[in-house]
Amino acid sequence: KQSTSICPYCAVGCGLVCSTDKKSGMIINIEGDPDHPINEGALCAKGAAVFQTTANNPNRLKKVLYRAPGSDKWEEKSWDWALTEIAKRVKDTRDKHFIEKNAKGQVVNRVDTIAHVGSAALDNEECWPLQAMMRALGLVWIEHQARI
Repeated sequence: KQSTSICPYCAVGCGLVCSTDKKSGMIINIEGDPDHPINEGALCAKGAAVFQTTANNPNRLKKVLYRAPGSDKWEEKSWDWALTEIAKRVKDTRDKHFIEKNAKGQVVNRVDTIAHVGSAALDNEECWPLQAMMRALGLVWIEHQARI
């Protein structure tokens, strides 16, 4: 079975054709999409290697690894632990550093101690709610990989 996708590496957005085995669902090949208006089937070195580096690489990490501050060892953690820990740290940082008013007394409702960098692999429909969430948290430092 063939389906289309977008290369995850940069902001160009080259089209890919992913071939999967109908029985196992495993990706068996990835190549440039000749019908895609951006790359017309051509791929850079990273895009050409996407099958080897991401799809079926036995060395690809599939579990959460955590290294505690000051530790030299990685520990395996659950996704539930990781997501809860990330949410807790974002909330703690926001609560500690939230700025309601600036030096002039103007209401600013912002946080200067958290930044966000979006991924060029996201489309507009994914970027909009992500941007809205970052603004709702009060983030000022919001960037996107396509602009860096």
